[in-house]
Amino acid sequence: MTRRVAIVGGGSSGLTCIKCCLDEGLEPVCFESSDDIGGLWRFKENPEPDRASIYHSVIINSSKEMMCFSDFPIPAHFPNYMHNSLIMDYFRMYADNFQLIKYIQFNTKVLQLKQRSDFSHSGQWDVETENKDGKKEKHIFDAVMICIGHHCHPNMPLRDFPGIDTFTGKYFHSRDYKSPEEWRNKKAIVVGIGNSGADIAVELSRVTKQLYLSTRRGSWILDRLGYSGFPLDLFFNRVLTFLQSVLPFGVVCGLAERKLNQRFDHALYNLKPKHRLFNQHPTLNDELPNRILSGTVQVKPNIRSFQGSSVEFDDGSVVEDVDLVVFATGYRFSFPFLASQVVSVSENKASLYKYVFPPELDRPTLAIIGLVQPLGSIMPVSELQARWATRVFKGCIKLPSMAAMQKDVQFKQKEMAKRYVTSPRHTIQIDFVSYMDEIAKLVGVRPNILWLLLTDPKLGLNVMLGPCTPCQFRLGGPGKWAGARQAILTQWERVARPMQTRPCDEPKCKRSLMWPLILSTAAVGLAAYVNRNSLPAFLQDPTALLDKIKTPSREFQRKRL
Repeated sequence: MTRRVAIVGGGSSGLTCIKCCLDEGLEPVCFESSDDIGGLWRFKENPEPDRASIYHSVIINSSKEMMCFSDFPIPAHFPNYMHNSLIMDYFRMYADNFQLIKYIQFNTKVLQLKQRSDFSHSGQWDVETENKDGKKEKHIFDAVMICIGHHCHPNMPLRDFPGIDTFTGKYFHSRDYKSPEEWRNKKAIVVGIGNSGADIAVELSRVTKQLYLSTRRGSWILDRLGYSGFPLDLFFNRVLTFLQSVLPFGVVCGLAERKLNQRFDHALYNLKPKHRLFNQHPTLNDELPNRILSGTVQVKPNIRSFQGSSVEFDDGSVVEDVDLVVFATGYRFSFPFLASQVVSVSENKASLYKYVFPPELDRPTLAIIGLVQPLGSIMPVSELQARWATRVFKGCIKLPSMAAMQKDVQFKQKEMAKRYVTSPRHTIQIDFVSYMDEIAKLVGVRPNILWLLLTDPKLGLNVMLGPCTPCQFRLGGPGKWAGARQAILTQWERVARPMQTRPCDEPKCKRSLMWPLILSTAAVGLAAYVNRNSLPAFLQDPTALLDKIKTPSREFQRKRL
């Protein structure tokens, strides 16, 4: 009998879970509490409770080749960094191509997930749902995949800001920010220098009278452009990952920090943090240095206190007549429909094997998909997690013992605590390439680079030296896609395509006089050096030295005759 799988959430992770279930012959039923797919990436003017929300201008920080699903490349004409509306277009194309929408029950909220009484034998779950009309239903499923992400509940640490209750302006979390026009010619403060904080600060600074960016630690700032203007993340490949693993941590950070400071000096711009580059999730922003340079953004330390419309910072400086404060202070995640003994969440931490499976369950029939913060795109990570989970549900892959899984969880938590500064945002960090390879090895789809170099050198070199694009995990093994090789070999063409919007002839090479001039100057200089003893006489009577040079020439010609 076909095993039924409940999928909670119809965002990017939920969509790929539906497809992975279908690929493995499982029967998916997806419960989506809103009226559409897309999750985080679906812009709505009015945010919904307990759901992430984006502002109108959001552009993704991962390039299209690195964020696509592994067997469905993003169209070549789409820009490399896409606006949220284009991301939604891609999700709809993906859902239509694989006919996923019919498996989604919209406007249906999951109220409770509970292990059945015979769970140790059956591994089944009781799932209670409620539709928009208030009708409740109970279902039985053989497995569950939770895909609600980690941008669930806004983190508003107001207790850390004395006097906030006296503030006469307006304040809200970054999830409630939509557009800057309301704040034209006003004074605004953005608290937090993560990706959302930096983006909002830049956008507001175009219209506000003055924008202040408050940060406790500072941050290293990356931009989207890499070498020669190609997307930065296309240079995160296996060679770079290998070098990071063998070189001392301080050396790797030093080399990268030196490169970032060549763009702009972080200390000069008052942004340099005390921690090293890879001790914190870096901030990606192209425009922040320009806004600081033009004075429209002023970087300030942490806020000490509020008093009416005045804000005092830790350095003692005070800004008067503040109209707006945006708290870009991150999110907390939780699973309110799930018993705490199944997945315990404390201080934004959840103990999951490879960030997917609760290790204490008798049967591995519950998977948390997309609960990671990668230094890269989340979509291909969620897809690979889903491919692994569905094969575990199917019985094709067996998980290790509970003790082995717990040991792995503890090891990862210790490594994370050792590497990252203490922060709620640094509890689910992963390195994109190494984690993808780790999960791919469990699924049996990790590319064998040595074999590829021997049997298909062109492809092997692209896999080894080129970007670690998701299509690499479709070259072989379960879920192999026949189009993977061609997709990899043409990925740079898709990168270039959206920028080729007008004919641009190469300038014709003109004959340069630079080198003849340099060589002539060098010859004259050499002759002057050889005849340096005769130089004073030459300057007084040049004709005498010229006659001297010509005499041997005449003697030589006479002998030839």
